[in-house]
Amino acid sequence: MNAILTLNAGSSSIKFAVYSDAPEPELLQVGQVENLGPIAQLTLNRSAARPIGPADHASALPAILEAVSPVLAGRELVGVGHRIVHGGKSFVAPVVLEAEQLTQLEALEPLAPLHQPHNLATVRAAQRAFPDVPQVGCFDTAFHVGHPMVNDVFALPRRFYEKGVRRYGFHGLSYDYITQTLRRDYPELAAGRVVVAHLGNGASMCAIRDGQSIGSTMGFSALDGLPMGTRCGQLDPGVLLYLMDQGLSREAITHILYKESGLKGLSGLSHDMRALLASDDPHAAEAIDYYVFRIRRELGAMAAILGGIDGLVFCGGIGENAAPIRARVLDGMEFLGLHLDASANRAGGPLISTGQAHALVIPTDEERVIARAVVRLL
Repeated sequence: MNAILTLNAGSSSIKFAVYSDAPEPELLQVGQVENLGPIAQLTLNRSAARPIGPADHASALPAILEAVSPVLAGRELVGVGHRIVHGGKSFVAPVVLEAEQLTQLEALEPLAPLHQPHNLATVRAAQRAFPDVPQVGCFDTAFHVGHPMVNDVFALPRRFYEKGVRRYGFHGLSYDYITQTLRRDYPELAAGRVVVAHLGNGASMCAIRDGQSIGSTMGFSALDGLPMGTRCGQLDPGVLLYLMDQGLSREAITHILYKESGLKGLSGLSHDMRALLASDDPHAAEAIDYYVFRIRRELGAMAAILGGIDGLVFCGGIGENAAPIRARVLDGMEFLGLHLDASANRAGGPLISTGQAHALVIPTDEERVIARAVVRLL
């Protein structure tokens, strides 16, 4: 039996998995390297984490390969699949990554500085480890290709749009997985109007009609839209002008927007929703209030884009696990046909509503989307 390795590099972690290369890949092993830096840790098959010492995205790969070597024994590795956050205008479907493609993707690093450099560092490390194995890139932006122009453009001089200053949208692999799952398990809903809320350390929402992205809260970069763990979400551009007038450098502003804002910035405590829900600090409560408010506001916007909704899907670490957040988002949403089933919500779903519109909790699986893409492409 042949095997596929998937590598999903985040800003401070790498999720990895080994699959068979069957038409519907079978998961053989799953794990994650967390806290990349001086105290990196590796988790395999959701067991207890073990320290692997100092590691960055490239140097963590040997520890990953050592962890998966038993399951790869006797199997030929036929492809390595990678999540690439930004594909720009050119990368609209999975591709085999060669030197030319990596050079093009490097040019997009300023658009996703928290992720793109780490994505590409992981690709290069995998190329060194497996020089004869195809490396396949899967792009978070690709799901949103085909947006209506009104959701693709900013009201700037048109020359900037032609140069690529436009709304791309992100979290596409997650939305792809949810859409495929709906087609399998809820086909009537999948053919209708669905809002998917990917709520995690990174967070966004997407309006989807019959499987096609119609609108997204994220735009030119992964900073836009909802507040996130450490990212600001929607921000008046005048704030940036003010910060520059105050003498802050580009580097300082970038650090504030990507690393010090969001739940962490508002609470002054943590980016972790579990810690905030457990805290009695009023700043933690205010951070949660703002987070919920923005989700509810964007839900209304997505419903307007779609002309009503037939379903709302929660996914991502917070969306899948934080029942109090789901309850607060759905409170008073009966006008959209969403009626919370409190007991089902506490139990984790999948169906957590009783109204005309479905509210669902569906765990997302970006790694499976990557594995499926590798099978199709190779």
